[in-house]
Amino acid sequence: MTENQRQNEVTIESSSDGAEEYQMGNKRRGLALIFNQKDFFWRLELPERRGTNVDRDNLEKRLKDLNFEVKCHNNLKLEAVLDEIAKAAEEDHSDADCFLLAFLSHGDDNHVYCHDGKISIQEITSKFKGDKCPDLVGKPKIFVIQACRGKEFDVSVTVTEASTMESEEKVFMDASTIQTLPAGADFIMCYSVAQGYYSFRERENGSWYIQDLCQLLQKYGDSLEFTELLTRVNRKVSLRNIPTPCQPRFIGKKQMPCFASMLTKKLYFQPKKGT
Repeated sequence: MTENQRQNEVTIESSSDGAEEYQMGNKRRGLALIFNQKDFFWRLELPERRGTNVDRDNLEKRLKDLNFEVKCHNNLKLEAVLDEIAKAAEEDHSDADCFLLAFLSHGDDNHVYCHDGKISIQEITSKFKGDKCPDLVGKPKIFVIQACRGKEFDVSVTVTEASTMESEEKVFMDASTIQTLPAGADFIMCYSVAQGYYSFRERENGSWYIQDLCQLLQKYGDSLEFTELLTRVNRKVSLRNIPTPCQPRFIGKKQMPCFASMLTKKLYFQPKKGT
């Protein structure tokens, strides 16, 4: 190998160095939108998503701890959701590190439900691609989808706590057909459940996925690389079990979250100076 070839090889290796990180030293961390859908128009025949407000509050707190500017929207109709997404895409993100959008709702195929209709995940993410949102080019765009199939699989399970006190808690079992959709460079799609698996949400504590995501964000959010953190969330959720006793057909059911990363660098949420 000639000296020039060696130098070229070193250059290629350094340019693809796995330690390369997204620059997170901008003035702002960035905007985080949370769309929280608890109630639905009666014609959709979708059940109330009890426990979702707990998810919203926990996620809002954890994101604020990471210096995001969080905006929560509750039970918006389809037109209002589209307006808020368009407004966010048109905002000035030039002084922001990244962008995050979380959708807490029911899901069907590649869609999530608003109060009175559904929107495709691809339609949501497409608003933030480079041709539509140039300020976010080269910056992480994070999408968290806590979505369930809906009425067909939304079956409540009465759970008795393993204690001397007789206390009951409702656990709701849902299935999701949400698939991991490629969105473009510097996108990461975080799903509460992989296709074909069950998703669980508790009335008092919220969904398993958001519970564990928020717990690990609180513990490691400003220190652990984000995809490593998501992998830990996957493991933590996958190890959960429905407490017994329960209906026999629910025994052994598990939940397996997943994420699809189109990130091109490592992502850390280092603390902002002065925080």
